[in-house]
Amino acid sequence: MADIEQALKASRDSWFKRAMRLFDRPTVDEAVWVELEELLISADVGFSTTEKLLERVKQRAREEKFSQGSLVRDALQQEMVKILNIEVPATVSPSPPKVVMAVGVNGSGKTTSIAKLAYKAKKEGKKVILVAADTFRAAASDQLKKLAGEIGIDVVAHQPGGDAGAVVFDALEAARSRNADEVIIDTAGRLHTKFNLMEELKKIKRVAAKVDDTAPHEVILVLDATTGQNGLNQARHFAEAVGVTGIFLAKLDGTAKGGIVLAICDELKIPILFVGVGDEMEDMTPFDAESFVRALCS
Repeated sequence: MADIEQALKASRDSWFKRAMRLFDRPTVDEAVWVELEELLISADVGFSTTEKLLERVKQRAREEKFSQGSLVRDALQQEMVKILNIEVPATVSPSPPKVVMAVGVNGSGKTTSIAKLAYKAKKEGKKVILVAADTFRAAASDQLKKLAGEIGIDVVAHQPGGDAGAVVFDALEAARSRNADEVIIDTAGRLHTKFNLMEELKKIKRVAAKVDDTAPHEVILVLDATTGQNGLNQARHFAEAVGVTGIFLAKLDGTAKGGIVLAICDELKIPILFVGVGDEMEDMTPFDAESFVRALCS
């Protein structure tokens, strides 16, 4: 995962490399734990997750009777992997098309991330249709059409300001008639109020279920990694409203602090499916907990 290693360089150099060096000393005393806690919280791991992580490592050190720095460091990394290893729910649709609903606030990188997912599916030989269901913002449909045109994928769209549910219904009907394998729905990221936004998303889910009672088969939340702990609050709202099944963590190559990944998995128990590590269509990678921790701490 060379892309991940490069994307995490700033986080690794600023916080995690310093944290791992604390264990270069022969034994781990209270001063090490205090400094480690400060570094992890600064790296966006968050207070709650940091406390939980360190308590697990201390407990292992007591139970397994080790105090050498290298063994404590190994235990810390193993516990980080455990937090990140969340089982991905099965999302097999009974018959094509598989319906994926993408949600997230404006500016999170949602539309670009959708295009990356579509590009990946097309490379795997699948026929994909994108749905411009963010009818609230005219520029959203234009952006989706532009990206889809670049990668050669069809888009179903209505006029700006139209009914998002109607677009979704028409798109799913079109997907069936065109024998599409996958449909990815771009949704609104802002309406007049948060309540209105969540109600709009619930409506889209209901419309999809009218066409296929098992749809949507996945609800992917696109989160901007650079928003840190604020992203956690966003995720909670979307998860409560529409039952998020997985996360696409975008902009990890920006000013993001890698520790936010631990906080997301620990507090929300939602698996991270993909990470975005650049602007090109190829700049995404499936998330792997062990590779991520190795890249963050090496």
